[in-house]
Amino acid sequence: MNSAHSPGAPIRAGIPEHGRIPKYYAVKAQVAALLDELGEGGLLPTERELAARFEVSRETLRQALRELLLEGRLRRAGRGTVVAGPKLEQPLALASYTEGVRRQGRRPGRTLVGLERLPCPAALAADLGVQQGDPVWHMERVLLADDERVGLESTYIAVERVPRLDTDFSPDSSFYDYLREQLGIRFGDADEKLETVLATPREALLVGTPPALPMLLIHRLSRDTEGRPMERVRSLYRGDRFSFTTHLSAQVTDE
Repeated sequence: MNSAHSPGAPIRAGIPEHGRIPKYYAVKAQVAALLDELGEGGLLPTERELAARFEVSRETLRQALRELLLEGRLRRAGRGTVVAGPKLEQPLALASYTEGVRRQGRRPGRTLVGLERLPCPAALAADLGVQQGDPVWHMERVLLADDERVGLESTYIAVERVPRLDTDFSPDSSFYDYLREQLGIRFGDADEKLETVLATPREALLVGTPPALPMLLIHRLSRDTEGRPMERVRSLYRGDRFSFTTHLSAQVTDE
């Protein structure tokens, strides 16, 4: 077996032990090599040109391109397809989206979809530390990185914690900065669950992706430094534009 491969890459570059690979996968490897030559932002030749270059059918080529799009190696730009830049790395930590994007030299932003005040549903009451029917805010925003739509964030928080959210907060800014700097609220800890999902038709339209694109979904329940419930957040990230990182350390226990 050929052991030469990049750290983190699939063993044997995805070739099964029997040595036979689908034709589309061979073409995908050839196109991937072309992407390395073109560099970020490089315009991909047309399907007709690529099919002729690699001597395959248009359908075989399209399957290879679909996988490269899903993996985030390519992105649509107008009527063409270009080489995508590296994925954004978001830490699995109690930090804002804004902080994570800025650390990578990108410009974070948000577009408000809606901000409404509503009676707290029974399913959210315990999470937010309120009674069913108490007023809560629901804020939904599209997440941006350098003006590219990359995610969708839905936040629930009790009105009693942020009574003037609709008048004192700028929806295109960091919510965590607002809580910390304007209200003196600091986050203490949070529980998160990460899973892969497909976007609903509405979510896909808001984020600007095909419904078949895998998405990374994070559920977060946050508490302040006194242990009081703060917010329930549902964050949907494009699987082709995001990866998540975390630091693990050993826990020492007495036996």
